Formats: sequence, structure tokens, C-alpha cells
Amino acid sequence: MQRRTFLGTLTGLGLAAGNTAAESLPLARTCIGREKFAAIVAKATAQNWVAKPIGHRMTLLALELNNTPYVGYTLEIDDRIEAPSANFEGLDCWTFFETVLGLARMLERPKAQYAPQDLLAEIQWTRYRAGRCTGSYLERIHYLNEWYLDNAARGNIVDLTAQLGVDVPLVGRESREMTVLWKSYRYLRKNPDLRPKMAALEEEISALPVRYIPKAKVRSIEPKLRNGDIIGIVSKGQGGVCSHVGLILRPSSDGAAHFMHASSNFKKVTVDETISNYLQTYTSNLGILVARPLPTSQTVRDPAVYQANLQRLKRV
Repeated sequence: MQRRTFLGTLTGLGLAAGNTAAESLPLARTCIGREKFAAIVAKATAQNWVAKPIGHRMTLLALELNNTPYVGYTLEIDDRIEAPSANFEGLDCWTFFETVLGLARMLERPKAQYAPQDLLAEIQWTRYRAGRCTGSYLERIHYLNEWYLDNAARGNIVDLTAQLGVDVPLVGRESREMTVLWKSYRYLRKNPDLRPKMAALEEEISALPVRYIPKAKVRSIEPKLRNGDIIGIVSKGQGGVCSHVGLILRPSSDGAAHFMHASSNFKKVTVDETISNYLQTYTSNLGILVARPLPTSQTVRDPAVYQANLQRLKRV
């Protein structure tokens, strides 16, 4: 199959730049737990967390969300209109790391007072292809390996997976969870016309090159992992590359590279074992992807540079 850019794919699906009439949802739907948001931001501002490197800042913010209840499918907030969202009362693995990253990025943009809309703007920038959401479910990045690629192309992260010296290619993996398990996803269940379009996107995503670090090699690279690194858990099964995601946290108590995540098993956000030990706990775990967050000063806004980066990363 000839590989096209994702923006080219979106053009074919009627989601190109000409479709600019954005649809939105009220703040009461898109940001739940605004009191918690305000408390976290007040603490971060008072203690000048913005002076910390972004990875360190992410761990401070992540600990403010520790013990938040696990709630699945927190990205699915409407029957039709897609919108950036945050929920401080319940998190799944994706919304946990994404909210932490969004808060960390937001604090780099000095304001006298932050509003939830400031966070939602950062979440929009990292959650959607090219940082753009006009209300369509298909604009959202649904697979973590594509999230790594698109956000690396826009200077939000650097994908370290292939830089640590122990990675191997993942071959024969099909990303098709969304269309196979469409009944689990509110938008796909309520809008049957989205399913064939999602299948077309999944075909493109399945063609992307993926390299990962096998779990037997993770202990050897743990010393190179830093606070705030974003860890995608590569699974053995078909359906997608990653089945889970979380952050590296190095507590002062032992300094080891612990895995912090929103856990369906623990039913809350938790600081778990070291990442190497966590991987050994489940036979379904194959290995990891590693991304390191970058400060907002590295953000790529030029569409031509973004496109060039995207094409380069797709050839790696």
C-alpha cells in the first residue's frame, strides 16, 4: 500500500483544512473537577514549578493526581461532538499522562491566572493530529504509536525508543481495535458512518514503522530513563501496538524508575513497581516505547516543517 501523510488521509475523509466550522461542548462537559484543577495550579504557581525541567514538573503534577479513581473511557464524552477534555475526578491511562503533560506545558505560558480553557488548549494540541480539533471524532489520535509519531513531528516529545540501543522492529501488527470493538466506543456506536472511515485510518496506522524495547532489555536501560518519560506498554496481542501507558517517576526514597499510571487493577492512579518489574508481572507485556517530553520552546508550528518531520519519521 502506498503510504500517504495523515493529513492527506484526512482530506480524503472530508476533514481537511477547508472544514473549519468547529463544533464545541460546554465547559461543564469538557472539564470535570475544576476545583481540583484550581488547587493544583495554585500549588504549582506558589511553589514555582515552572522553574523545574518539564519532566520533573510532570512528576510533581502527577503526584497531585495520585489515588484519583480509575474510570475507563474518559475520552468518550459525547454521542457526536469531539472536543478536548479533562476529568480530575476520574482518569484512565491515556487521560492521566495527557492531563499531566498538558498541565506541565500550560505552566510554561505565564499568566496571572490560569483557566481550564488553558489546559484544554494544551490537550487539544497533543491529542489531535496537527493539534487541530473541529468537532470530528476522526481528528483524535486513537493509537499511542501514532501519538508518538505525530507529537514528535511537532516537537512536543522526542521518541527515545530507537536511541537507547536495544530496540527491535515490531512486524505484522495490525491496529484495528477501534473497528473490531466499536461497541465499546460511544462515538462509533452512535455513528455507524464513522466505522468505515476509522477502518481507513487504521489501515494507515498499521503501515507505520514501529520499533520497541523488549521487556528482557528494559532493566538495562532503566538508568537512562528520567522523571516524566512517557512509557507505552507494547502488548503481544493484535488490535494495537500499545495496551497501556504511564510515566516514569523516580521517588527520592529509592531513586529507581517506577511506573506511575492509572491502573484498572488498582482502580486508581498509583506509583507501581519499577518499569522492568512491572513488565514481568504480565505475560501479555512485550516491551515498551519511550518518549521524553520537550519544553514548549521546541514546539513546531510551521505546517511545512511538521509535514517534513512526519514523512521523515515514517521512513525510520
